[in-house]
Amino acid sequence: MTARPTAPVVRAHEMGIYKRYFDLVASGRKTTEIRVNDSSRKKIKVGSLIRFRCQGDQLLTRVTRVARYADFEEMFDHESVASVNPLATREEQLANIRQIYPPEREALGVVAIGIELIDPPRPHGVGVT
Repeated sequence: MTARPTAPVVRAHEMGIYKRYFDLVASGRKTTEIRVNDSSRKKIKVGSLIRFRCQGDQLLTRVTRVARYADFEEMFDHESVASVNPLATREEQLANIRQIYPPEREALGVVAIGIELIDPPRPHGVGVT
């Protein structure tokens, strides 16, 4: 019996993402991902790979830049609102983010991660693992 060829494993940071944002990344319209600066985000550097997962789908991105801020307000003072979510205003985005991250998480600081799509979306378990 011969072994089936398998796709090489690509090492990447794994992140879950809401469907509306996944679709924006997949279309190339979302080029900045924002997160609180917890211990796992501190390891992200320019050139790192991030695999976003959503509802069984995944896509692979490369980090083009990393900027760290004290909070979401400061981050939006320096980052393009449209690069984070081209469909929402600054105020709408702040309200959405603060529903996801409570004040004690925001107090860890915020990271804005520039991303570029390098692998198109695919169903989970197909190709890159």
